[in-house]
Amino acid sequence: MRTLAIETSQKTGTLALFENERLLNEIELAAGQRTAASLAVGLRKLLIQNTLQAGDLDLVAVASGPGSFTGLRVGVTAAKTLAYAAGAEVIGVNTLEVIAAALPDEGVPAWAVVNAQRQQVFAARFVRRGAELETLVATHIADVDQWLGQLAAGDLVTGPMLAQLADRLPEGVRPVAVEFWPPRAASVGRLAVAQFAAGRRDDIWRLVPQYFRMSAAEEKRLGVES
Repeated sequence: MRTLAIETSQKTGTLALFENERLLNEIELAAGQRTAASLAVGLRKLLIQNTLQAGDLDLVAVASGPGSFTGLRVGVTAAKTLAYAAGAEVIGVNTLEVIAAALPDEGVPAWAVVNAQRQQVFAARFVRRGAELETLVATHIADVDQWLGQLAAGDLVTGPMLAQLADRLPEGVRPVAVEFWPPRAASVGRLAVAQFAAGRRDDIWRLVPQYFRMSAAEEKRLGVES
């Protein structure tokens, strides 16, 4: 089974290709380009490098949120379009799960956080046991100060938001190594392949980005206070 994984929830996107559970290749999308443009070029490059065509794919996996509204829209739309054209299955994976799947410490609970803007974070807590992830606290939005205030000595934390918060962590709270902070397509693919093997299938027509909040335009239209 060949799986293409897409991660575009952050500023720098990645793509990965799997043969069954084996990672064949992972590439970073070109920086400085619009996500849609860099994704199209990256997809073509990855398939050519592995002498494949879109029709050779059996599964397309994508980080479905939370994250950048634009990045998520582009990534999910590309995944659905590619899966439809290839006659492949599609699976969307939670971005915080993607981050937690790369945790170096097995069996140790850890918080994963990404920037939600407006002095807020998207946060969730997981424990990794081998290839399995257990959700201890589901994905939610929290004020930065509120989230920091609930951390205790011995807590493990990860995620790209630590680039802004690492120097504000309470004493005794341990950030994982910086290379594990960003969500990567390789982790998207590993999670999706395992979920596919367990019987999960997403409906290509119902799969949508999981923003976990309204956009500023939606809030303005509905008169919601920020």
